[in-house]
Amino acid sequence: MKSKSKAEIDLPRLAVLSANPVLPTGVEPAADVAGKPTRILIADDHPVVRKGLTACLSRRSNLVVVGEASDGIEAVKKVAELGPDLVLMDVEMPVMDGLAATEAICRKYPETKVLVISMHNNAGNIVRAIQAGARGFELKTTSSENILKAIDIVQRGEPFFPGQQPTAKNPTVSPDGLFEREKEVLVYLAMGYSNRDIAALLTISIRTVESHRARLMRKLGIHTIAGLTRYALSKGYISLNQEATVLPGSDAAFGIAPVFQNSRI
Repeated sequence: MKSKSKAEIDLPRLAVLSANPVLPTGVEPAADVAGKPTRILIADDHPVVRKGLTACLSRRSNLVVVGEASDGIEAVKKVAELGPDLVLMDVEMPVMDGLAATEAICRKYPETKVLVISMHNNAGNIVRAIQAGARGFELKTTSSENILKAIDIVQRGEPFFPGQQPTAKNPTVSPDGLFEREKEVLVYLAMGYSNRDIAALLTISIRTVESHRARLMRKLGIHTIAGLTRYALSKGYISLNQEATVLPGSDAAFGIAPVFQNSRI
């Protein structure tokens, strides 16, 4: 079967984005402290993607697209020239990819926030985006509501990454006594990720991961990674999958993938 090009995949979703720029309930519109519109640079190597995003953002009076870039080098130059508040950064671009450009921008121009947007929900890209200094990561295939929500949250100075759960006064507990965050840590441990990788994925500290790890092991009475893996498989938290994605350089076991039924991971 002939695979679709990137532009062909993006166009239908971006048409929806531009037609439905709805502000999510409970999310304040992005604007700086003086009430001025948020100035945005769009970096993507496909004109149709840039056009679709521009059309979507232009329907919000508090968002202004001040420029576009078609590769990472141009994105860094445009940030220097235009000084945008936020960059919507594609991952796969020629000359310099989006993650390298993100690192350069965050190092040279820390006042400019970067929100990475991608076609692929790849754990490795999410971790590398965090390490590069990005404030958020969202999929191009998501709804306009989520794109705008991500922009608003990042512009407020808060992180926005897959796997974040809203803080709740009464967090839900699974039948085995694990809170949602503990279950997330369990899944990543069972997949072989290190404490450092899990901290990056969930945007929490390594010490917090260690605390969740000790607590869930105590609750389950399991004190080895092999035991946690068997437990996660038995409960259906993870599944055997030959196309599972693992982080380069991690100890994650090949062929094991997460099964998140009620999570944004």
